[in-house]
Amino acid sequence: MATATLARVEKSGRPLARKPVALGLFLIFALLPLFAAISGKGYLLSLFERVMIFSIAALSLDLLAGYGGLISFGHAAFMGLGAYAVGILSAHGVQETLLSLPAAILAAALFALLTGCVCLRTKGVYFIMITLAFGQMAFFTASSLAPYGGDDGLTIAARNTLAGFALLRNEQLFYYVVLGCVLGTYLFCRMLIGTRFGRVFQGARENAVRMETMGFDVYRFQLIAYVIAGSIGGLSGFLLANATEFVSPAYMSWQRSGDLIIMVVLGGLGTLNGAIMGAAAYLLLEEWLSGFTEDWKVIFGPLLVLAVLYARGGLVHAGDALFRRLRS
Repeated sequence: MATATLARVEKSGRPLARKPVALGLFLIFALLPLFAAISGKGYLLSLFERVMIFSIAALSLDLLAGYGGLISFGHAAFMGLGAYAVGILSAHGVQETLLSLPAAILAAALFALLTGCVCLRTKGVYFIMITLAFGQMAFFTASSLAPYGGDDGLTIAARNTLAGFALLRNEQLFYYVVLGCVLGTYLFCRMLIGTRFGRVFQGARENAVRMETMGFDVYRFQLIAYVIAGSIGGLSGFLLANATEFVSPAYMSWQRSGDLIIMVVLGGLGTLNGAIMGAAAYLLLEEWLSGFTEDWKVIFGPLLVLAVLYARGGLVHAGDALFRRLRS
């Protein structure tokens, strides 16, 4: 009976596979360095590194919000903790990836475990508010770290080494490392939601009481998913710190968490592909509009409203509808 119910949850959920979309996205990412070299637009590498890094953070949030119904308004804290782990270790002369990467992931995972034990006792708007509160606690704690820059942030002397070699300091190589991380994160999340664990997690979103009566400890499943999402956020923070060679409390502000929510909603909740598309759309629009005016959000706001009104379900669903219309 339990297996049949979980199967119904999977069938009734959002589409789990849009392989052509995913393939197209990663093909664009893979070929971009070649285009940048031919066109002489080297800045595209750093721009799309940023897109992919935020795609990783958006994927982790989509795992929670899209598949678990857990809308976190403090998700940027995981990203910031991962970045600060890199920055603090670097300030003490530790620049080895084999040390700083596990430290970034563990710091974010531990924060997720400790806060998740409290946050997941609440539901709905209360969950949103308590995640916001914990996120702001992390933000103000980082702002008070005077030895590590305080409000001004902390400059990192150089990117991390890998087994003693300065491989990440090569821009193209670092780009492909980031690409490998976003691809690995995407495949991991896709695999996770297709497992029995993932089906229980999605089932708890639909009807937590029914899942509990079937014998599943919903709280434990949600806490594990929350820690996994926090760990992925820590990975994105590690990459962001190395990409910018700078860490700041702004990385974990509520505004940054809001940006991540916009990315996920804009792309399409519960699709994974949408998290990547939303991050790309948001950051590329920011780059384009900021070239016209510093007040680019005044233009972006109405565009976002139009997207919500006329592209319900996000860019992924809008693309599906357009494709079906063209075929008919």
